[in-house]
Amino acid sequence: MPPPEKSNKKLTIKIATNRKAKHDFHIIESLEVGIELKGVEVKSLRANKLTMEDAFADIIDNQIWLKQLHISLYENAGHEIVDPLRKRKLLLHKSEIIKLAKKIKLNGYTLIPLDVHFNGPWAKITLGLCQGKKQHDKRDDLKKKSDLRDMQRSSKNRF
Repeated sequence: MPPPEKSNKKLTIKIATNRKAKHDFHIIESLEVGIELKGVEVKSLRANKLTMEDAFADIIDNQIWLKQLHISLYENAGHEIVDPLRKRKLLLHKSEIIKLAKKIKLNGYTLIPLDVHFNGPWAKITLGLCQGKKQHDKRDDLKKKSDLRDMQRSSKNRF
């Protein structure tokens, strides 16, 4: 009897989503990047113990660092205690970092984490190249949403 065939598909598990990012920013471009974590941080991520509301990424010395991502302490960490708000290095190719740095410098964009997920055994972050919305843009989006909801309700009531 032949051995079972192995699947090349990796299991993707979504951990958290930054819902506020779509409300506060226009997302221009998004890309998946790796993140450098300590062992206890990975265990905390698997337990969904993170907050990414105020998180952003910054380019320092041709490296991208994620700041203000709060990963809570793992309860069974033992002697290894890690600062929950420490800056974490994001893993990209140097050419990708240079392209992002140019776009940020020329257009005034911001790098915001959109979601955190596991792609197989590796923790990944979907990073968005974003431009901040003005207050009137947010109001326009809310008005469009409510108008669409009203149209759907009225069409539902007809039939």
